[in-house]
Amino acid sequence: KAEVAAITEAAMSGEIADYQESLRRRVALLVGLEAGVLDRVYRERLRLTDGAETLIGAARQAGLKTLLVSGGFSHFTDRLKVRLDLDFTRSNMLEIRDGRLTGRLVGPLVDADAKAEALRDACARIGCSTRQAIAVGDGANDLKMMAVAGLSVAFRAKPVVQAQATWAIGHGGLDAILNLLPV
Repeated sequence: KAEVAAITEAAMSGEIADYQESLRRRVALLVGLEAGVLDRVYRERLRLTDGAETLIGAARQAGLKTLLVSGGFSHFTDRLKVRLDLDFTRSNMLEIRDGRLTGRLVGPLVDADAKAEALRDACARIGCSTRQAIAVGDGANDLKMMAVAGLSVAFRAKPVVQAQATWAIGHGGLDAILNLLPV
């Protein structure tokens, strides 16, 4: 856990320039774990950021579409898509063989470029310009996606992200974003 956290922190703060390599290093530490541990992590450890449900509910009520794009894993984002009634998700898929994690990923990695592409894809699917999109991020791998969006919010973000975002929110829940938008 400590090794994964250290690599994650270095990647998010921009200290590790090669995000794909940092992701592969973190995933390699999971080799041999029983796949069932992912369900336990989802049930026992995964917590929504304060205000997430309020923000997503307000977006839905306003007729907006939602995308969760994450450098994390589809095991979690797929469940969050259903739980939160999200329109789109994109994340990394862990390879599982014989009920155990192999320490590898399947398919293309979700890095900064993939996050920007996911935003472009979602906008194209719903027929809007990326300039109409709002992107929220906290780490260096969110910057390309945030640059594509018309409005970007650095939420409890690293300084490098705060410096490049339209707005930065350092306190409160995700629903604080609603205070920034015209109603």
